[in-house]
Amino acid sequence: MKAQKKPLSKKIKKLRRERKIEQRKKYEFIFINGKQVKVKKDPEIDGIPVDDFIKRNADPIWLHQNELWHLIETKQDVTAETQKYDEDESEIPF
Repeated sequence: MKAQKKPLSKKIKKLRRERKIEQRKKYEFIFINGKQVKVKKDPEIDGIPVDDFIKRNADPIWLHQNELWHLIETKQDVTAETQKYDEDESEIPF
């Protein structure tokens, strides 16, 4: 004869619930080859991926000190962006 299972205490239920919430924050589920796989989430700052946050908020000196030269905007990048917008605004909107 099997032993009867005791119901979990409120303390254990609370611990399980908290652990589950923490796991949802750390991991996400994706499908690979038709199977569900748990993968770590990319770190975020204020809901923005870290790389995008750094691009938006870092100044060139900080980027240089941390060897992130690929994120530093050059004059060529800035002029290319402005030319793109100048071409789009050739039509009068009204």
